[in-house]
Amino acid sequence: MLAYVVYMVCRILFVIENWTLLSTNFQDLSIWLLIKGSLLFDTSGILYTNAIYALMLLLPCHLAERPKWFKAAKYVYIIINSISIILNLADAVYFTYTGHRTTTSVFSEFSNENNLGGIFFLELVKHWYLVLAAVAMIFFLWRYYTCPKMYSFGKKRAWNYIFYYVANITVLVFYTVLCVVGMRGGFTVATRPITISNANQYVNHPIETGIVLNTPFSLIRTIGKNVFEDPGYFSQRKLDKIYSPVRNEKYPIRGRASVAKKKNVVIIIVESLGREYIGKYNDGILKSGYRGYTPFIDELIGKSLTFDYTFANGRQSIDAMPSILSSIPRFIEPFFLTPSSLNDVSGIAGELRKCGYQTAFFHGAENGSMGFEAYARTTGYKNYYGRNEFNKDSRFRGDHDYDGTWAIWDEPFLQFYAKTMTSMKEPFCTTVFTASSHHPYAVPEEYQSKFPDEGDNPMHKCVRYTDMALHRFFDTASKQPWFKNTIFVITADHTNILDHPEYATDLGLFMVPIIFYDPSGDLPHGRMHCVAQQIDIMPTLLQYMGYNKPYIAFGNDLLNTPADKTWAVNHTGGGIYQYVKGDYVIQFDGDDVIAAYDYKNDWMMQHNLLGTMKFKQMEKELKAIIQSYMQRMIDNELVVRAKEKE
Repeated sequence: MLAYVVYMVCRILFVIENWTLLSTNFQDLSIWLLIKGSLLFDTSGILYTNAIYALMLLLPCHLAERPKWFKAAKYVYIIINSISIILNLADAVYFTYTGHRTTTSVFSEFSNENNLGGIFFLELVKHWYLVLAAVAMIFFLWRYYTCPKMYSFGKKRAWNYIFYYVANITVLVFYTVLCVVGMRGGFTVATRPITISNANQYVNHPIETGIVLNTPFSLIRTIGKNVFEDPGYFSQRKLDKIYSPVRNEKYPIRGRASVAKKKNVVIIIVESLGREYIGKYNDGILKSGYRGYTPFIDELIGKSLTFDYTFANGRQSIDAMPSILSSIPRFIEPFFLTPSSLNDVSGIAGELRKCGYQTAFFHGAENGSMGFEAYARTTGYKNYYGRNEFNKDSRFRGDHDYDGTWAIWDEPFLQFYAKTMTSMKEPFCTTVFTASSHHPYAVPEEYQSKFPDEGDNPMHKCVRYTDMALHRFFDTASKQPWFKNTIFVITADHTNILDHPEYATDLGLFMVPIIFYDPSGDLPHGRMHCVAQQIDIMPTLLQYMGYNKPYIAFGNDLLNTPADKTWAVNHTGGGIYQYVKGDYVIQFDGDDVIAAYDYKNDWMMQHNLLGTMKFKQMEKELKAIIQSYMQRMIDNELVVRAKEKE
């Protein structure tokens, strides 16, 4: 009962800490369902984590009846449940960035980072009230825990021993049965062990699953799980008719790959640049007169190609790399944290290298950070420029421009990027991943007066700084000989801290800019009235340049796909797929469509249309995308293979 109390207190603090994200449709939630779901998952989490403690008290042996054993059991109980408290409260902070309860993939995600100690310390200071809450709850457990007391039943005769062992074994078996039922979430034969996706039946929107789940359960239920499984929705023949990610199927494998337009390709991935921060994207969405925090990007949009509805395919930086550079969305877990990351994988750099392009990836963090260097090389980037290479360049100030936490500040690193490209042989394909618009939300000392804190959102000053850094980058790039022959793509990895409820919806959390800018004017500019996503970037670029070989891309060519045929897909991390097409978005749990919205007219996603309309065609298309994705992950078919030796 003590454990149930502290789990529920942690849940209340979790909701309070993430109220901006959870308040949008909170009034529509059923309190009874929230309590029911919370108790279901808390029961499972508590039984999992306290299994050793329970076994210590229920062992049918006299050793387990001594005061010292009881005291040891108390320490086990306090330690285990203290860890659970800390995990739940830490996730209250991390949830802001992921939108779902933490799973075991987090250990792989940050396995190469050596600066986490400083980050944790900053968060402890910033969220001191959660630290105090943790201390108070741990003291509560210690203070009100009661050790069992033993009673004597007279002389120890044979029947006493028989009764002792029969009774204790019976209790242990009975508890074990109850434990299995509690861990599974039910006692019927038809009940499958509950997983994180089961939380959706107690809430209305995927992000709200964080309320009923708890972090120990989410971690335990994702240990060693098979990430990708073929759902078998369709026969192979029917699947290929509905959807295939193979592009340029009409071209033969034989012969040298080429492009008709030998344009340079520059892809700029801006850390955490959600659409909410950009004024030009918010006409008609946010209140009249909203200007945003990116004056330069607003200016650039005016002479670029962009789209009405633009989405990320994940909510973490490690999701963005495969999505943008290889047209591989995140389904279930980040792609390159799964065993399938060992598959043969290509990407825009790999395809263009076949055409003689020079390729390079730039990221101002420590080389190897976030696994970016490994993935970049896997997908065809021959050279990698990180903090080490920046420090070796005598034209720059080295670690004097290090932000002290993550990476080189955006302004100097983007200048390094522009000037390094000038030394590359054309045509080239490069990508830069910026870093400054990120926790701990700082700007260089010389810009602190120019970009001060604005309200309660620390991202605003960072976004203003990065926007300025991009402005300076394009000023420098425009003076380089390669500039006019280059197509630029500007997008973001994911969204970040939000101010407006319009962007705290299940779709709003995925909305990032996607901008194509061609200084030569060859590419038309303006706003296309369609849906776009990160995985569309690779096929759009390759098709635009006239690439003549087949390749795998899960996205669309935005320039040649009719507007009503464009779509976007993402996975919420809570077991729910979202599929956007035309005026509607459906939410699918792997078996059934659980919700559907007219998102253009119901931006806040408050009116579920599932009972009033049929979405069979959208469901069929989404199932085909999922099945094709799963099959190719399992069978290592992420590149097109020749059917005969060349």
